[in-house]
Amino acid sequence: MLALLLSIAPALAVEPAEMLSDPALEARARTISRELRCVVCQNESVDDSPAEVARDIRRAVRERLVAGDTDRQVLDYMVARYGDYVLLNPPFKARTWALWLGAPLVLLLGAAGLWVASRRRAAALAPPPLSEAEQARLDALIKPRD
Repeated sequence: MLALLLSIAPALAVEPAEMLSDPALEARARTISRELRCVVCQNESVDDSPAEVARDIRRAVRERLVAGDTDRQVLDYMVARYGDYVLLNPPFKARTWALWLGAPLVLLLGAAGLWVASRRRAAALAPPPLSEAEQARLDALIKPRD
């Protein structure tokens, strides 16, 4: 029962009062809402988010569509208002390089740190070389007897 309730939770994000009477405009609004990130949720589209700010963004999208804006104009309006972070798939440019390269860079730095640490540990655990006397004694012990 809990799994069923959790699976329909995203469907409850868009309230019936928000929906447009024109099915074509509503479909466009839903498509645009799926491309926009809720600015207070963790990587969730405004179409799926029940947060108040997501509701405001959904309302603004519908108002812009009713006013006659194209999908691109609506997205540009949202970017102008909230920045590139509002897009679930932000463009790659100087202001968004951290969004695109931040995670891989942290992963590479972590891997490099682990590699350096393992090399240091291996060097610290390596036994010192045998002295000449120890080597001679070892050779005498393992020399086959005739």
